[in-house]
Order: sequence, then structure tokens, then C-alpha cells
Amino acid sequence: MYSFFLMRTAAILACLLMFSAAGCGYHTAGSATHIPPDIGTIDVPIFQTKVLNYHTEVAFTDAVVQQLTSRTRNRVTESDHPRPADATLHGTILTETYAPLTYNSQTGQSSSYLITITASAVLTDAAGKVLYKNDHFLFRAQYQETADLSSFIQEDRPAVHRMARDFAESLVSDILESF
Repeated sequence: MYSFFLMRTAAILACLLMFSAAGCGYHTAGSATHIPPDIGTIDVPIFQTKVLNYHTEVAFTDAVVQQLTSRTRNRVTESDHPRPADATLHGTILTETYAPLTYNSQTGQSSSYLITITASAVLTDAAGKVLYKNDHFLFRAQYQETADLSSFIQEDRPAVHRMARDFAESLVSDILESF
């Protein structure tokens, strides 16, 4: 009986030692941020684009500026600001594809589509040191086309704007919390 308690105690101590050595991955708020405390201003130029679709880069840039403004104490500036910023966040829309998901068998037309956008982002300080980089953002959204031309609503732009908000939330969270 005594050996059972001794083995049990040893096993518990071994587990505690293992968990304390491995760490649990948690950290205090702000300790994992990629924005050093000496960064006061962040410049966010209009995202570059490698696609031909109209205004996707503007939607993504606007969403990122809004997220940074609402979630950080940093002042977010535009590229044409007279004073150079302490850091610059460059983004690029790499791909944007539209694929039919469903179609109307009577008309032969597609009725819903899947938009897939890939993007990259890099945050550098004024000296050019990379503070954060992610080349593999992938976002998808589905949208429906309306069949009735009298009430036709072009739904792909709102879908891109929803994706831009999701991208911005993900990017800013990753920069601030590093999860």
C-alpha cells in the first residue's frame, strides 16, 4: 500500500515537473506583440495587388486601418503623411478567384460562387527590420447571385468587404497577440 502512494506521488511530481518545464503557451496580454513599445505611428499604404479585380486592395487596406485604429494606441497614418512613420505595414493581394458552387439546372446559370483571396503582410520598422511577416493568409466567402433581374443585387463586392474585415481582424490579432 505504501509503495502505491509513493508511486502515485512520484507520478504526480513527474507530471508537474514536465508541465512546468514545457510551459502552457499562455502569456500576459501585450507580451507577445510584434509592435515594440517605441513604435508610435504605423503607416499603412494602399495594399499592392497582383490581381485584376477592382478595389479589393482598397477594401483590405481600409479594414486594416480601421482595426489598427480601434485596437492599438498607435497613430495610423497614410503614405502621403509628411513625417515618416515608426513602422510600415505593407500588404499584397496575391490571388483572387471566383468559382461557381451551384447552378440553376433550368437556366444553366451559376447561382452561388466561392471567392478565394490570398494575401501577405509584412510590418517593418523605420530601419527596415521585419517585425512581423505572414505570406499565407487565405480567406474564402460564398455569395449568391439573384436570378430576378428586376431586383438584381451585385453580391460579390459585399462578400469581398466581409472577407476584408475578417482578414483585418486576423492580421491585427496575429500582430498583437501572436497566436
